[in-house]
Amino acid sequence: MANVIFYEKPGCGTNARQKKALQEAGHTLDVRDLLSEPWTADRLLAFFGDEPVAAWLNPAAPAVKSGEVDPDGLDAATALSMMIDTPLLIRRPLIEADGKKCAGFSREPVPSLLGTPDGASEDLENCKRLPAAGPCPPPAGHSATPKEH
Repeated sequence: MANVIFYEKPGCGTNARQKKALQEAGHTLDVRDLLSEPWTADRLLAFFGDEPVAAWLNPAAPAVKSGEVDPDGLDAATALSMMIDTPLLIRRPLIEADGKKCAGFSREPVPSLLGTPDGASEDLENCKRLPAAGPCPPPAGHSATPKEH
């Protein structure tokens, strides 16, 4: 079993389900607050691998859902800068295990950690919050919208 560093948004129900799945698979979690971590561009970039820039951003982030931020229109430097300024934009969770890193819950090493190398049997990637409920409020002390660059 692996020791998994799990960067989450505190209070996120989807992250709670993801942590439970990893723990039920026998892994030990080192849970960290994604929103208060002192990110740098190089540290963040290591989690994205060869994914396109648009896949680096959280599609459920309020600024993305409202159209204020268009992930498809961003270059790497701008996306990294925005995510450092507004960590709610980072696709989560960020996972580090067995020397591998990823953003989101569908890329390696997550399927191998869960024993589902061909993909998870249950969708643990997407938020289950109903659209009518609106976005989750940001945790205290964190901004939901990007700062000016």
